[in-house]
Amino acid sequence: MPHSNPRPGPQSIQIIGACPHDCPDTCSMLTTVENGLAVKVQGNPNHPHTDGALCAKVSRYTERTYHPERTLQPMKRVGTKGSGQFEPVSWDEALGDIANRLKAIAAQDPQAIQPYSYAGTMGLVQGEGMAGRFFNKLGASMLERTICASAGGAGLVHTLGAKVGMRVEFFAEAKLIIIWGSNSITSNLHFWRYANQAKRGGAKLICIDPRKSETADKCHAHIALLPGTDGALALSIMQQLVVNDRLDHDYLARYTLGWAQLRERALQWPPERAAAVCGIEAAQIEALARDYGACAASASQSTGAQGPAAIRMNYGLQRVHGGGNAVRLIAMLPALIGAWRHRAGGVLLSSSGAFAVQRAKLERPDLLAGRTPRTINMTTIGNDLLRPASPEFGPKVAALIVYNSNPVAIAPDSAKVVAGFAREDLFTVVLEHFQTDTADYADYILPATTQLEHWDVHSSYGHTDALLNRPAIAPLGQAKPNTQIFRELAARMGFDEPCFQDTDEALCRLAYGDAVDFNALLEKGFVTLPMPEAPFAQGNFPTPSGQCEFFSQRLADRGLDGLPDHVPNHEAAHSSKAYPLAMISPPARNFLNSTFVNVTSLRNSEGEPLLEMHPVNAAARQIQDGSTVRVFNARGEHRCRVSLNHRARVGVVHGLGVWWRKFGLDGTNVNQLTSQALTDLGNGPTFYDCLVEVQAA
Repeated sequence: MPHSNPRPGPQSIQIIGACPHDCPDTCSMLTTVENGLAVKVQGNPNHPHTDGALCAKVSRYTERTYHPERTLQPMKRVGTKGSGQFEPVSWDEALGDIANRLKAIAAQDPQAIQPYSYAGTMGLVQGEGMAGRFFNKLGASMLERTICASAGGAGLVHTLGAKVGMRVEFFAEAKLIIIWGSNSITSNLHFWRYANQAKRGGAKLICIDPRKSETADKCHAHIALLPGTDGALALSIMQQLVVNDRLDHDYLARYTLGWAQLRERALQWPPERAAAVCGIEAAQIEALARDYGACAASASQSTGAQGPAAIRMNYGLQRVHGGGNAVRLIAMLPALIGAWRHRAGGVLLSSSGAFAVQRAKLERPDLLAGRTPRTINMTTIGNDLLRPASPEFGPKVAALIVYNSNPVAIAPDSAKVVAGFAREDLFTVVLEHFQTDTADYADYILPATTQLEHWDVHSSYGHTDALLNRPAIAPLGQAKPNTQIFRELAARMGFDEPCFQDTDEALCRLAYGDAVDFNALLEKGFVTLPMPEAPFAQGNFPTPSGQCEFFSQRLADRGLDGLPDHVPNHEAAHSSKAYPLAMISPPARNFLNSTFVNVTSLRNSEGEPLLEMHPVNAAARQIQDGSTVRVFNARGEHRCRVSLNHRARVGVVHGLGVWWRKFGLDGTNVNQLTSQALTDLGNGPTFYDCLVEVQAA
């Protein structure tokens, strides 16, 4: 199929694309091509959110695309699973064998075939477009894609009505910015530009994070609460707003539902109680509430005396047992002070709900033809690959098709994940760029294209622009787009529906339909969605009631508490003598999840797998800075170097991730320690809800 690539020649041309990675910034990028080769990737200066700048990771994208270890032909396993021993085969042999194996399994029960994917690309076409059609037609098991954001997403949906919030560009006008659970400098760089603009205009910046991150270093105040206690802090802020009458009573009366019940619950959380739970000083809560309350608006004024207050959440805070409730509580705070009245007030965790993506047209659930396959949660893949057939579970997983993900590295409780992938009776196919930890366990590795080599369209969860990615170069070697791989597999499976012939450009046009002008996307690479500047100034929330729902009838109908509360961690701090340290695993600065770990320049910048630890905790264990330590709990152990510094608070350690296991000292990473326990809402993972002990190795 055509790829619309530039013709080789002496001239230098620039192709407009979009960064595909799991980041709220969703940058528009320019690829400079000379004689058919991509020589440079840079930010698009004509895209306001990108403003010509890319992060250090994506600016090295040519190094990743032309990496000498890139997989460029189909590979078939010849050694034991996990050995990483493969031999090259033709596409015809690989696809023919894969199709025959899948046909045989599907003849018994197609639910024994399991797709596994996430955000290796955030593209709507190379993500779940043609893949969704393939698995729906097959009748394979569904995948509940929860590994990153589902608890926070559920929290927003049951409070604001959708994954929506204030527009990111208006943070630049705020007078108080609370950065909650986010290291914006490393994970949301372009938001940080707006925050800095506000800071130069006199805004106060407060960071709430267990870790004294690079972002915390640049803020006026840092509150280092214990992991999983954010809901308690939010309730105590509410308590202070009530007792000091820092409320927008008119906004509460007009545009919220359940205020009387929420008020009573908040009054149970004075600062002293929350401080004990959060492991901080009561005075810190009082000061935070005082700053936030000073921004309270009213019906007669668009902003409070101090100006608008804005909260930027990120997904770190919801990777704990009570993550959904915590996001609900934080998302309610702007309604208490009427912050939504101003375009620079409110909260933002995700903007993805603003995009009218035609997922049903892309993925074609009608191809299920009335079948209702089981659903497996990607977070519990370690358990589920080891489960036998049963009436409750259904058939044993017999085949696994992995694309846009590296579950052996990124899924929790990885000793069980590895045990599942090592099953000799599990047929595994991996679509990949490199021989990752997961690819080592494949029966076949199929070479996929990178973002520089295919069409795609993108939404964003950090701004409200739709973006187009044009291919800048021809696919290297024998690499094919995910879409083409699934097209060819479909043909060999005998799937003859016309939808399997749709081209990538046709899928790009289909993704938004009439909601986005595709000609405008072709012309400049991005289109800004038409949206109100202050979307909830007069309510109009996309909830069933149209109000900000402090009480959710939808949750009550499921037998849950309709009112949010602090939900303690599964593994709460100070609850175990054997494992007295709480561990979180925030991303290493030079990686994005497990992507970029094998890019030499970035890995050299990152150094090696590290555990950050407070000197007080280290002294009690006779641990020296830079030494090798053993981090362990009942699920497993992981050895790495330790860095003693004050980024870690007392009682909390940080295993910076996500390194490929093969780069670890003993072939593990921090997910050897994390659990498959789920969140309160959204069935999400609890990576930051993890107790460990640390010893000198």
